[in-house]
Amino acid sequence: MLPEKRNEQVSIDWENGFNGAITICDLQGTIVYMNQCSIEQFLKYGGEKLLGSNLLDCHSEPSKTKLKQMLENPADNMYTSEKNGLKKIVYQTPWRQNGEIKGIIEISFYLHPEMPHFIRK
Repeated sequence: MLPEKRNEQVSIDWENGFNGAITICDLQGTIVYMNQCSIEQFLKYGGEKLLGSNLLDCHSEPSKTKLKQMLENPADNMYTSEKNGLKKIVYQTPWRQNGEIKGIIEISFYLHPEMPHFIRK
């Protein structure tokens, strides 16, 4: 027997338990949120002290130009990168609140070096 369907939204605090960096900036590029993983990942750049600073100042070209474009014309952006032998996936998407675009959310996490890949039919 299937469990009874619930119609209520459950509040879940998952961001700080997520094993990936979540960073949010407003439409001016100001960093307004960093989960604990993001703070730790960017510790050598200031960690929590990055809150209130501009995300554009944290990037070099061509990333800076891409972020400026995303702030002007919100769109999704996804890519992988590699640094010091560690591969990471980065997903940037518009931050919406009550249907209004407020900025950009960036979620990034490391990929296991032997991550399997499945093609589903």
